[in-house]
Amino acid sequence: MKPQTKSTTSILPFNISTTTLVLVLSFLHGIALADDHVHHDTNQKFLQCLSLHSENTFISKVIFTQSNSSYISILNNLKQNLLYASPEYRRPQVIVTPFLVSQIQSVLKCARKHGLRTIVRSGGHDHEGLSYVSEVPFVMIDLINFNQIDVDAEEKTAWVGAGATLGELYYKVSEESNNLLAFPAGVCPTVGVGGHLSGGGFGYLMRKYGLAADQVIDAHLMDVNGRILDRKSMGEDLFWAIRGGGVASFGILVAWKVNLVDVPSTVTVFTVVRTLEQNATQIHHKWQQIAYKLPEELVISAGLKSVEGKRTMVAIFSAEYLGGVDRLLPLMQERFPELGVRKEDCQEMSWVESTVYHRAFNAKENLNLELLLDRFSYAKYYMKAKSDYVREPIPVEALEGMYEVLYEEGGHNIYVISFPYGGRFNEISETATAFPHRSNKFHLMYYAEWYDDEESQRVIELDRKLYDYMAPYVTKNPRATYFNCKDLEIGRNNFGDNYTSVEEAGVWGNKYFKNNFKRLVDVKTKADPDNFFRNEQSIPSRVRQGSRKRNH
Repeated sequence: MKPQTKSTTSILPFNISTTTLVLVLSFLHGIALADDHVHHDTNQKFLQCLSLHSENTFISKVIFTQSNSSYISILNNLKQNLLYASPEYRRPQVIVTPFLVSQIQSVLKCARKHGLRTIVRSGGHDHEGLSYVSEVPFVMIDLINFNQIDVDAEEKTAWVGAGATLGELYYKVSEESNNLLAFPAGVCPTVGVGGHLSGGGFGYLMRKYGLAADQVIDAHLMDVNGRILDRKSMGEDLFWAIRGGGVASFGILVAWKVNLVDVPSTVTVFTVVRTLEQNATQIHHKWQQIAYKLPEELVISAGLKSVEGKRTMVAIFSAEYLGGVDRLLPLMQERFPELGVRKEDCQEMSWVESTVYHRAFNAKENLNLELLLDRFSYAKYYMKAKSDYVREPIPVEALEGMYEVLYEEGGHNIYVISFPYGGRFNEISETATAFPHRSNKFHLMYYAEWYDDEESQRVIELDRKLYDYMAPYVTKNPRATYFNCKDLEIGRNNFGDNYTSVEEAGVWGNKYFKNNFKRLVDVKTKADPDNFFRNEQSIPSRVRQGSRKRNH
């Protein structure tokens, strides 16, 4: 079911005859047939171009057209959000799963020549499906085979292919360093490295080490002309932009070089659940006041969720501490006694085991590290997310008002999850990378997840209602949000290939990037002036298509 942005009623303001209606429908059908013919012709020319320019790259082995028997399985393998799995969404004209950089170069050359938009998929976790759906005909480059990871444990660095997953990176780093090195990034192991790092990337190590993007020290990026650029050749402006500004606006990311970080041989995790009868609301309010000020070795996330079929809530607190339980418990008793964490709530393990624990939500057993390497076996579902940043604690009365929204039908599908900032994360300048949200106390996400398409419209509308309700309690001017939590409802570029001005894009761009947005536009205008790399929320160029007139 396609999500509706607004409730609409189709009412014609005039009477129309049956004959006229038939003529109109016939005319539109004719346009559709002509459009299909044009797309088919473009596809054939594109494929002929690939054949002509790919004699020595074996590209025929990695091309999948819609008539290929493997096309659907390849498309759906990494289509993580079932909301965009419906046939009503435009599918790629062609899918390419390259093994070689030269194959990507051939695709880029021919797509530009024949006017096909090029979309790149790393892990398929874009919340709005922008790595596998589009409004206009497109070719999809699936980087699943670009998953090589080379770890230098002595230098504490790694080169990571853009198609690798966080789980694969965590596993390899731990294996090569005897569990003494880690990489600070997100919780979900099937998320692709390419997109995640380019938007920021945070998880349970961020208060100690900052964002995943903060660890990037080099990159291999293919520009619009097919050249492979490293940090030196791309220049510091472009290197700045692809760390936090989203790489899809600027080129095709082939690989990152990242710093790895030290972790102790033992970390401690816990997950405790509190009900309203156990003072969940008051405990959550206290968490807001102290979580960002705790020692940077400790991160405690806080979730709120309604219970299906009941007018009640639970608060879920999950934590990771870089050290043993004997050091954690006195710290919790001193700084956050209201939570009442006991030794039996805690579990000691290696850092890499903790990445499985957090993914499994309080898994006490079966911390099988092989799960980090499995990108296909996880259940898929419908999802929608919106996010906010918070600078002052949300009042208890406001939390109770939030509960009323979550008590509505379908509200149990929404999980309100908060991650605290502070520590090293906040010490980094808001202009050091394109990610600007350093001065907040915590990040707030309204994450909806459900399994029945019949619930889609109700859950999406409720998620939107909750977002609207929270407006007085979050950042303002702009109401900031996290780029990796993509949300087309905050604004989007004009439909298809229609030009979007900087002012128009600023409606959503300022929310994601604040004062960094205009610098991102400047970088885009220099790196990709004709706006070849574009999507519904890509950074615009100041150059109008078809001209060299700059837009200010």
